[in-house]
Amino acid sequence: MTTSLDLDGSEGGGQLFRTALTLSCLGDQPFEMVGIRGDRPNPGLRPQHLACVDAAAALTDATVDGAEVGSEQLRFAPTHEPRGDVTVDVGTAGSVALVFDTVLPLGAGIDSSLSLTATGGTDVKWAPTFAFLHAVKLPLLARFGLAADLTLERRGFYPTGGGRATLRVAPSTLRPFTLDTRGALVASVHAVAARDLADAEVCERALERVRERLSVPFVETTATYAETDCPGFALCLAVAGETRAGFDALGEKGLPAEDVADDVVDAFEAWCDGPGVVDAHLADQLVVPLALAGGVVTAPRVTTHLETNRSLVDTFGYDLRLRTGDAGVVIQG
Repeated sequence: MTTSLDLDGSEGGGQLFRTALTLSCLGDQPFEMVGIRGDRPNPGLRPQHLACVDAAAALTDATVDGAEVGSEQLRFAPTHEPRGDVTVDVGTAGSVALVFDTVLPLGAGIDSSLSLTATGGTDVKWAPTFAFLHAVKLPLLARFGLAADLTLERRGFYPTGGGRATLRVAPSTLRPFTLDTRGALVASVHAVAARDLADAEVCERALERVRERLSVPFVETTATYAETDCPGFALCLAVAGETRAGFDALGEKGLPAEDVADDVVDAFEAWCDGPGVVDAHLADQLVVPLALAGGVVTAPRVTTHLETNRSLVDTFGYDLRLRTGDAGVVIQG
């Protein structure tokens, strides 16, 4: 029987916990994590993290102890490789994109396709928007061999949620990553809002501001008004060249759509003026795929997420190194 790993989550957040679940499922490796989300103002598991546990456990028929809201300790032991079709409900506006983040890398270790349908928030704070996942992350992972697709059934904004989407992952052979140059960039911009905001033309106004300010060519702009359980607005600027990067922002009551667009363009311009080939948030999310496939990715800087996640994949036996220089931080697997 494989010895269970003892993990400390006190210096990280939810990403550290999700990485542990992913690598446990891939390697049939039991673990116990203590101090879960210990550096957060509200430590312990939240509904969004429990949805990740539910999905991983259902796919691997895992035995689980400690899966309850507020728990800072969890034992997880898978009994077979991931398989099947699973549905989870976050129960809040917690991010479905982050639930998918737990399952997405499993394509590297499965013999048959699997799917995960999740209900919750599709475009919420502290998480990638659905457009970021669809237009930035998935196309980049597909370039290096990960076979996956997304279906969106309903949008969900904070605070009500109610969004619903399905991720399907097929058996995949990941190729080593080589992301060390940006190349000539082109942009796509995706605006989505609750149908109640159509008369205010928030999508059109945001897109117009991006067009006025952006210095790279456009290949696509989309403005979508959707039936939702509560008002909301999300904007994502995706850029592609020899790499991918994404910059997104959410609207709030009293915040003009033009200001949301300015936030997105400002973030893009700051990235353009600095080092790194992928954006800092995407770099954090590439730790597990890079550990699995090897290769090199250049990121703008070492974030806390990046450093703690690197340490965790080392604990699971993967060799991932960080090297800082004038071109940013080189992540090498």
